[in-house]
Amino acid sequence: MTEMSTVDGKTVRVALLGCGTVGTEVARLLTEHADELAARAGAPVELAGIAVRRPDKHPELPQHLLTNDAAALVESDVDVVVELIGGIDPVREWLLTALRKGKSVVTANKALLAEYSAELFEAADSSGADLYFEAAVAGAIPLLRPLRESLAGDRITKVMGIVNGTTNFILSAMDSTGAGYAETLDEASRLGYAEADPTADVDGYDAASKAAILASLAFHTRVTASDVHREGISNVSASDIAAAKALGRTVKLLSICERVEGEDGTESVSARVHPVMIPRSHPLANVGGAFNAVFVEADAAGSLMFYGQGAGGAPTASAVLGDLVAVARNRVVGGRGPRESAHAQLPVRPMGQTPTRYHVSLDVADKPGVLAQVAQVFAAHEVSIAAVRQRDRHDTASLVIVTHLAPDAALEATVEAIGKMDVVNEVVSVMRVEGEDS
Repeated sequence: MTEMSTVDGKTVRVALLGCGTVGTEVARLLTEHADELAARAGAPVELAGIAVRRPDKHPELPQHLLTNDAAALVESDVDVVVELIGGIDPVREWLLTALRKGKSVVTANKALLAEYSAELFEAADSSGADLYFEAAVAGAIPLLRPLRESLAGDRITKVMGIVNGTTNFILSAMDSTGAGYAETLDEASRLGYAEADPTADVDGYDAASKAAILASLAFHTRVTASDVHREGISNVSASDIAAAKALGRTVKLLSICERVEGEDGTESVSARVHPVMIPRSHPLANVGGAFNAVFVEADAAGSLMFYGQGAGGAPTASAVLGDLVAVARNRVVGGRGPRESAHAQLPVRPMGQTPTRYHVSLDVADKPGVLAQVAQVFAAHEVSIAAVRQRDRHDTASLVIVTHLAPDAALEATVEAIGKMDVVNEVVSVMRVEGEDS
């Protein structure tokens, strides 16, 4: 491995790939705060070039810095590449090229990191370059660095949080107004909280990429987006929200990463994204609008919560510049940032084997013995019932059952069997429950 050379007090030259909302803020702050950034980094930090698709569409930027040839900019005499384009190809090759040539990389590209972080870290290790990516998860919230560094000596057991502002805005609005999913999504689009194509957000792809990054860092294990069980929020109904309210809960789309211990004592990693009901007393329940929050549980540190703006130009640019100062300082003094930590190599547990809890709402016949028959089905699948709530309605009854922890596959099989019972008119809704004692 070749050691990265220092800049010995000379200017740290930065290539910026992409200049959308976040990139424009980064370029502005690099210029306006140049003196302060130089003082913090130990050397001037200079914007050497900006790669954009159409330079003529950016009259607000210094024209002599603009280019549409990102590959050439990466190959030029720069020390750090800041990537804010997103997506996989051709960005992956540009960043691999930069890292292999000893140029440090700062990126906010969650999709790329969730699939190819191992390859990127290997390229960084081969040259001694730095790879920083604080802005890839939860915008301005300092989250990844605490997981990588501050908690490196602790044993993290669970990371659970709201990491997608669009879905949190929609679910928060449904909770406060009683409106349905479709009309709330329309309102989110009108207000600019949802993209023209909201698929990545509402179907959970964005949160799954972030969950893969969080699980990898927290549990020192390589976890990719394809390892993450994913469900979106499009099936969450106004009646689900109302049922949660009646039980003192609210509905959130959570990324949940945790260590799971098997009956034989061996550990594995569970990583999943799906809607859950959580108690209104839980710290995550009061996170409203487009804000993000992540709850971390560790053996020694106990419970920690990180909260703030998870997206937007200025907040995300703050995280990017924090990384940029760190890598610039490393180049000035000859230091190196944290490397990949995947020594644990824990297996990823399939969703069916992951212990969860269910909230099941049923419409059943209003006659004696129905509850006993339903309870027998739960018992046959070795699923323990924690609470039951029943309400009569003319010739039918509403039956709500909350379970104890059980393998997700057993819970799913139980619901399927109940749906086939003659005394059950309809399985109205099924949702997992988090944040309560099992």
